[in-house]
Amino acid sequence: MMIRPTLVRALDNYRLYLEFSDGVRGEVDLSDLVGKGVFAAFEDYHFFEKAHLGPHREIEWDEYIELCADSLYLRLTGKSPEELFPKLRREETYA
Repeated sequence: MMIRPTLVRALDNYRLYLEFSDGVRGEVDLSDLVGKGVFAAFEDYHFFEKAHLGPHREIEWDEYIELCADSLYLRLTGKSPEELFPKLRREETYA
């Protein structure tokens, strides 16, 4: 089952409110990105407020800036990539 974002809304102080298809919802603080690389655009807060779901359920601001929904899900839930994607787990090898 693929977990997808179903709602994104910009909040004050560079936070996003997110809802996902599995019922997980909450806020993610993105203030640590402001001013870094392409995220310099966030220095214009009105630009940040334009966060929306893209055509493939990615979280984007324009055609140049998007964030991976999976990474935001991990940030929101505190889960590890291996918990979200069990196939990433490496099998232990024994000598």
